[in-house]
Amino acid sequence: MTRSFVFSSVATAVGVVGRLFIGRLFIGGLLIGGLPVGVWMGAGVVMAQDTARQDARVAERFQEWIDDQCVRHPMFATYLGNHDYDHLLDDLSPKAREEDVANDKAVLKRLEQDFDLASLSRNAQIDLEIWKHFLEYRVWQSANSNDYANDPRVYLTYASDSVFTLLTQSTLPQHRNVENAASRIGKIPAIVEAAKLSIGEPPQILTEIAIKRTDGAISFYESDIFTLSGEAPQLSQLQGPCRSAVASLKEYKRFLEQEVLPRSKGSWRIGKEKFAKKLELELDAGLTADEVIAAANSEADRVEREMYYVAKQLWFSVFPGVTLPPDDEAGRRDTVRQVLSELGKEHGQSDTLVRDAKRTVAAIKEMITQKKILTLPEPDQCDIIEMPEFQRGFSAAYLNPAPALDPNAKSLYAISPPPSDWPTERQEAFFKEYNKYMLQVLTIHEAYPGHYVQLDYSNRSPSPIRKILSSGVFAEGWAVYTEQMMLDQGYGNGDLALRLHQLKFYLRAVLNAILDHSMHCTDMTDDQAMQLLVGRGYQTEGEAFGKVQRAKQSSCQLSTYFVGRTAFYRLRQNVQRARGDGFELGPFHEQVLNCGTIPVKYLPELVK
Repeated sequence: MTRSFVFSSVATAVGVVGRLFIGRLFIGGLLIGGLPVGVWMGAGVVMAQDTARQDARVAERFQEWIDDQCVRHPMFATYLGNHDYDHLLDDLSPKAREEDVANDKAVLKRLEQDFDLASLSRNAQIDLEIWKHFLEYRVWQSANSNDYANDPRVYLTYASDSVFTLLTQSTLPQHRNVENAASRIGKIPAIVEAAKLSIGEPPQILTEIAIKRTDGAISFYESDIFTLSGEAPQLSQLQGPCRSAVASLKEYKRFLEQEVLPRSKGSWRIGKEKFAKKLELELDAGLTADEVIAAANSEADRVEREMYYVAKQLWFSVFPGVTLPPDDEAGRRDTVRQVLSELGKEHGQSDTLVRDAKRTVAAIKEMITQKKILTLPEPDQCDIIEMPEFQRGFSAAYLNPAPALDPNAKSLYAISPPPSDWPTERQEAFFKEYNKYMLQVLTIHEAYPGHYVQLDYSNRSPSPIRKILSSGVFAEGWAVYTEQMMLDQGYGNGDLALRLHQLKFYLRAVLNAILDHSMHCTDMTDDQAMQLLVGRGYQTEGEAFGKVQRAKQSSCQLSTYFVGRTAFYRLRQNVQRARGDGFELGPFHEQVLNCGTIPVKYLPELVK
């Protein structure tokens, strides 16, 4: 899971002349199209130069737009790595948000009027299409989801995450980060006031989660921020703003509990029609909702069969002398479940989790280098940290990448021990789920060669559009693709226990798509959802419960893992078959990553 410029003003014109001259050939000294060859080639150069100028206009326009977005949205600027506005926070008033929507519509209209796709190189065409799609999706969301009215959690991103990012990833001197943080924290009361003006009748679950996260934000400003910043509470310039922020956040919690929660009658289901449109916009992969769910159901059956074959081979080493269950549907699932349960007993504890991950990283990186999977980033800018308490309870790990405009900043691979207030039984279930095998697969996905490596490559892209308006399907699909690829290339030396957990982790991605569709397009109950994840997915009840709650808190994002992985897997098979004996895995991976984090529908034409 991921959380979230200087560039060449002229996009490459390689191949432009050939593309423009399709259908016309010139040979030797013949006259082609009525022109001598030399004249014809001169015309081609002029056309190429005109294309380059049009490409430059796209880049210049995007630079102007992104500069304006940074002014309008200081938190967005910080996440991008533009630190000019780190001391500010967004204006979230209803009037400012209306102006944002009007601006998006106006920019989209101007792009339609001012650029003819035929006048651009293919690279610039793709960039322009990505930019326009981003604006279209944002306009659609403003009309159809309106998170500022329907999701009280949104305001907590501004109230806590925006400051946490300043103190953990900015490359400015620490005293500047503390000054900016103090100023930004001072804007939190305005965020709370905007929330009071905007929140309507959200789904109950979103209000309940927001209340819990508010507790975490209060704790952050009462104590954690001083540890993070290295400031003494009694002497720090953060003290006054933090005291004010705590008071505002306590008022926000009171508002949520006493005023919003009683009226939280909204439905978290978005419905089949809206889901289909949103999925099309979210994926931008040329697939319909019906096509995705059909493919996911078929793939889930295939992965379950493969898991049984692996579990059957493990059975007699895990349960020596015990007869294998019957080879029918119930018996096969029982075989997989029992083997996973026994292997899950090999796990770390809260105080060893980060150390275990670091040890895993060393082994993974060594294998990537030895097997020439790809070239790893140098220097390595990924820090492995324990997830702060106020962020726990919602995901086991995340990768917070270096900002696109500040690529020298640190990336954070955060691993979450279970929250300290969880009962012992629930904590034990968490560790059984994220045992020593699953922790390796998780690290491959989040860091090496998954999210961290992919997004480091992305930050080197000459196209700011591909860095900033990145595709979640590409990012998640690549990360899931690498899980199987690494084991296929020899990571783990054929350890069947590791392979079984890799398949379980992939089955989770497939079931994510099924859960996503079923929760929002049908009347699937919580019990039915739990049966899907526990019964078919072999997840612990705690893990499954968390995923069901997540499916209620969002829509369509859970489908990105499966759709993206499928795109990468098919691309790999097609390219490898076409290149034959000349296929090399490392160059293929680097060619893919050098495309930037683009919609996966473009990959087949860019990676031949």
